[in-house]
Amino acid sequence: MIVSYKAGLAITLTLLLAACGGRVVPGAPGAGLAPVRQPTPATPVPAKPNAAAAPGATAATSGLVAGPPAAGLAIDRDRAAAALAAFRQSCASLIRRTDLSGLTRGDDWRPACTAAGTAAAAADPRGFFTRWFETVQVGDGKAFATGYYIPEIAASRDRRPGYDVPIYGRPSDLVEVDLGDFSEALKGKKIRGRIEGGALMPYFDRTEIEQGRLTNAPILAWAADPVALFFLQVQGSGVLRLADGGSITIGYATQNGRDYTGIGVVMRDRGLVKPGQLSMQGLSAWLHANPDQGVAIMRENRSYVFFRVLDGPPVGALGLPVTGGVTVAADVRFIPLGAPVFLSLDRADASGLWIAQDTGGAIKGANRVDTFWGGGREAEAIAGGMSGRGTAFLLLPVGTLARLRGVGSGGPSPRP
Repeated sequence: MIVSYKAGLAITLTLLLAACGGRVVPGAPGAGLAPVRQPTPATPVPAKPNAAAAPGATAATSGLVAGPPAAGLAIDRDRAAAALAAFRQSCASLIRRTDLSGLTRGDDWRPACTAAGTAAAAADPRGFFTRWFETVQVGDGKAFATGYYIPEIAASRDRRPGYDVPIYGRPSDLVEVDLGDFSEALKGKKIRGRIEGGALMPYFDRTEIEQGRLTNAPILAWAADPVALFFLQVQGSGVLRLADGGSITIGYATQNGRDYTGIGVVMRDRGLVKPGQLSMQGLSAWLHANPDQGVAIMRENRSYVFFRVLDGPPVGALGLPVTGGVTVAADVRFIPLGAPVFLSLDRADASGLWIAQDTGGAIKGANRVDTFWGGGREAEAIAGGMSGRGTAFLLLPVGTLARLRGVGSGGPSPRP
């Protein structure tokens, strides 16, 4: 998730948990997580009835219906100002990138992007969004939101007692193939593996890596706690707090190509944890309390993430810095990267205007988002237990829905 294996994987019931090598150490450094923040309940705006809703492969084939007027949305001015800054930053990509959702063309965004840089937009950011955008509901509009953040974990530059879990960089023998180069039908899909005997083979899975099969990857540092490292893998970026007092910021480099298994669901189905323990904090506590069982269960997740050292702050899938309380990760087949999204959820903290600037390996499907909360204990407390349901409305340039329906031919223009 931050350009991550998630690139956004979220930390709630649908995502949860695999370890990253080594034994689980009860009470290891970095194991104490901030308690889950209890949300303020809210009442979501009801989704619009949509007879055309269908399980399509993209937003354009999932059935679209006009949402409520943008002016009627509960868009807070301060949040709109932050969203405007993120949108303005994303505009170059919006105009340049091919929209895999099938909803927009690059030029559709140009008028709003031009307006986003004006003094008028800065003076009235809420008015900017209500003037230049219309809301569209994709499918049934039913949204599910989880959360991610920038974790900090204990680590050492050198292997030493208490720090013996390797944090790997990208292996030199890992091959990544963009299938879209071979077929338009496979655009946006990639596979990863290794070459053996002239053939592309699956890359080593988590168990094989932990058992020493990986010999072609640099070790960036040594973590104290494999559970903490796993959660850093889930987030996609993080800060290593070093034993010598320094720090290293690392981000997602790539992943081994194996499918992710949500170990939290496995643990729940086996009766190992109760519904109230399905937050990041609850799962971490169980794993540290049951170290022997934990290793075997965590290895059921065959996916493994490799990192790189970052010179600056973590960035999202657009290659741009992500903003806590503003950025969401989304599925590019349903939400164009850089587009605004309004979430009306059953919890107040995650309701409001967001900008899609990231993606996630587990963030798939219409109206599925992963909300980003920044770094620190506050962000950890919110993201660790984030699970919001309600309605999502995509904000698209005015006139987009009419064009998609074949009504009119003019380009987007602002509302009066």
